[in-house]
Amino acid sequence: MSELSPPDDDARPEYTDALPEYAERVLDVAERIPPGWVMTYGDVAEWLQEGGPRQVGRVMALYGGAVPWWRVVRADGVLLPGHELDALGRYRTEGTPLKEAGRAAEGHLPRLDMRRARWDGGEHAQGHT
Repeated sequence: MSELSPPDDDARPEYTDALPEYAERVLDVAERIPPGWVMTYGDVAEWLQEGGPRQVGRVMALYGGAVPWWRVVRADGVLLPGHELDALGRYRTEGTPLKEAGRAAEGHLPRLDMRRARWDGGEHAQGHT
């Protein structure tokens, strides 16, 4: 049998629909981020003490649709390409701090104000300052 051939249906373990353990852990962190706050991909990896920003980004790209994906962001505050308007609506609804775009900004979309919006993982998030 070729390595690329699909496995026999009878040979599949019962947990094939389960997420990889690392993905479950990443998604759990995403669910803990309070409304109005964000963590970077690197922050999530640091919180887990495993992986890095690329691994967290991959998990979010593959499995993040069921969690508040808009709260796990790029460190530069740029909105997720292809999802900018959806994310922007959610940030505005949640009161996430934004920096308005300058005239030179592509698409004139705001960025996240990372200094004010970044959550450190503390139990009780206080209001934005």
